[in-house]
Amino acid sequence: MSKRKLNDYIKILGREEIKEIKKFGDYLSGCSIQHINSTRVGGGVAEILENLIPLMREVGLSAKWSVLEGTQEFYNVTKAFHNALHGQDIEITPEMFDIYIENNKRNYKLIDNDEDFIVLHDPQPLSLIEKRKKNKTKWVWRCHIDLSEADIRLWGMLRMYVEKADGAVFHLPEYAKGLYIDQYIIPPAIDPLSDKNRELPDEVINETIEKFNIDKNRPIILQVSRFDRLKDPVGVIEVFKIVKRWHNCQLVLAGGAASDDPEGEKVLNEVRERSEGDPDIHILNLPPDSHIEINALQRAATIVLQKSVREGFGLVVTEAMWKGKPVIGGAVGGIQRQIIHGETGFLTQTIEGTAFRVRQLLGNPGLANRLGRQGKEYVRSNFLLPTYLKNWILLLLSLKHPERGIINLG
Repeated sequence: MSKRKLNDYIKILGREEIKEIKKFGDYLSGCSIQHINSTRVGGGVAEILENLIPLMREVGLSAKWSVLEGTQEFYNVTKAFHNALHGQDIEITPEMFDIYIENNKRNYKLIDNDEDFIVLHDPQPLSLIEKRKKNKTKWVWRCHIDLSEADIRLWGMLRMYVEKADGAVFHLPEYAKGLYIDQYIIPPAIDPLSDKNRELPDEVINETIEKFNIDKNRPIILQVSRFDRLKDPVGVIEVFKIVKRWHNCQLVLAGGAASDDPEGEKVLNEVRERSEGDPDIHILNLPPDSHIEINALQRAATIVLQKSVREGFGLVVTEAMWKGKPVIGGAVGGIQRQIIHGETGFLTQTIEGTAFRVRQLLGNPGLANRLGRQGKEYVRSNFLLPTYLKNWILLLLSLKHPERGIINLG
């Protein structure tokens, strides 16, 4: 867990912003909240909770984090759910629902019905809400994925659980569904002081580059992501092969697999096969705690890609923008919320279009620098952890006082 305090962020966001967050937090002092998700390591949800929960405690909330226990069979099912909710054509069988429900029944012991708030993150723990009691506890479903093209049958089943909550939280307005409960829009955020995002000395960056045998004297094109087909790492290799005809550059694909993602190893093998032993393609299968290495790679990169074909939000885009890097992202999901085309980066839809933008930035360093500067300031205004904390405080206050049309925070 992070040991950082709100005052540590004054130099980034200003004293008045931090003072306001603390004041709002006073209205929840003494309340308790339990977050439940499917993994403690790997993926953006775990990273957010690792940094958010200590700050919730600082403002007076009694916050805790619980993690599902699951069989490999359960994680295979929830991965299939994940892909189907992202619009992939996957058969969802009654047997899969049985595995999902029975595994979560074994996790009922996690639930603390004495909490003021319980937050279920993503579909994996959603059916735990069956254990809800008729008491003061407010339940929230926090959805971190893009449901805009979700499998209709699967969503119909999950919706029955969602509508037993007091509210649902989505990253973007277009992800919200036609629910009979209140819906809230809160984009996620990064911690600018974490090991993955804090400033690094040049020697640490150089040591990291040397450790992975990357040439610091040639342009570096980087994508950081899980080895997941939705991140299209094979498509990134195709982009690089086009760009390499004109520019003497390198590609770095850095990532790993979340502990709840059984497909990662298979996709990694596909990526290795497609790279065909090209010495200018560096495939780094990193452990989930490689935060400083990822930070150093992003700071060393010339251009950062995030060629996702589906993306709930894409915090790796946020991370790269915070480091002042020009980012080219797939025109999908939350990437479109972060990249203002031509202002804070470029949005693309094809391999050829992505290759064109990479070549454009390699040939125009001034443009690359401008996009990087503007991207960083956009992140400062919208996607940093203290702002995320403030949004959560306001959401919890609205749940605590549902009878009030106006909550007086004066």
